[in-house]
Amino acid sequence: MSMPPNSADAGTGSGTGSATGPDVIVIGGGLHGCSAAFHIASAGRKVLLLERDVIARHASSASAGGVRRLFRHPAEIPLTMASLELWHAMKDMLGDTGDFRPTGQLRVAETEEEMARLEARVKLTRSMGYDHEVLVDRKRMFEIAPALGPQCLGAIHVERDGYAFPYKSTLAFRNAAAKLGADIREGVGVRGIVRDGGRWKVDTNAGEFAAPVLVNAAGAWGARIAEMVGERVPLKALALMMMVSARMPHFLDPTVGTLGRQMSFKQMQSGAVVVGGGHRGTPDLDTGITQLDFRKLKTSADTIGGVFPIMRKAEIVRAWAGIEGCTPDDIPYIGPSRTHDGLYHSFGFCGHGFQLGPIVGSITAELITKGRTNLPIEPFRIDRFGPDPDAVSWEASRAA
Repeated sequence: MSMPPNSADAGTGSGTGSATGPDVIVIGGGLHGCSAAFHIASAGRKVLLLERDVIARHASSASAGGVRRLFRHPAEIPLTMASLELWHAMKDMLGDTGDFRPTGQLRVAETEEEMARLEARVKLTRSMGYDHEVLVDRKRMFEIAPALGPQCLGAIHVERDGYAFPYKSTLAFRNAAAKLGADIREGVGVRGIVRDGGRWKVDTNAGEFAAPVLVNAAGAWGARIAEMVGERVPLKALALMMMVSARMPHFLDPTVGTLGRQMSFKQMQSGAVVVGGGHRGTPDLDTGITQLDFRKLKTSADTIGGVFPIMRKAEIVRAWAGIEGCTPDDIPYIGPSRTHDGLYHSFGFCGHGFQLGPIVGSITAELITKGRTNLPIEPFRIDRFGPDPDAVSWEASRAA
């Protein structure tokens, strides 16, 4: 469920015919769109957010909710470090924690070759000036997560990371933005966009809206929005699948992933276990519907039973998938348009954008209100793949 705006928390932005319009239109009501709306409204700008479905309909509520700095792409590390501080300040910032729990995260090795890769990873992050990733031996690993299988040899441990409740986190930003006057419109799909006289005119099923600044936070649909204004980019839609078990006695605190298998694993406060790891179903961007692949879900279930023997008798009660957008190099598009003034992009987070939501919203607001940000966003520029997205080799451009 979502919370539709009412007269008490909706702003004054409206479609054609209103006396005054918004300063900024944000397209997309996921975590990144709601975060951008909050930070822009915090800077005193009038914001209109348009969401085709309901708030947090896809990747933002269907994700694993990992608040993770662990094993980030090197280009993302400065952003993820800054974003973690905002997660820890959520209560003061929004009046709501989004159920964030800093339980730590582990990336586990099951072979000597994987242990060598963990060692190389820590050496890399140390060389970049970061010490948040700590290599732990087998003894310390079992102290942190005693339910791991006996074949596990060691891990990288990151304190202060953890997880949050994805829908509640998105709703926290949505509600905080609304309290600052942001106008949140659900069920409003974008049909076309034109630049006219220094303003963006956005045609929707609910009429036309206009503002001098436009933010594209449309998730898996971000490339379609970008193409409406002449910026074609490569983006693939993914349906990342998740499962949840029936409640079990407490046996795990940190979120756990493995280096050699597709697995993301956490036990919630309720006792239920949430399992992800990148196994994919089939998405349909036109309908917003996903189809699960139960053979891959079985593979996922077998994997968790191998890593956590206690899960071999667990009962899986539900599985689902949301639609996410993925780029050829596994990092998002963040920052200003390279062809138009007053246009900013924030999409293509490749299934690991949840933790980045707070800081990328802040970056977007800084770019709009100050014309700059102190965080390095050049690697995420919208035109990094050149003018012909069809010519991009996904395998060749994928980051290590």
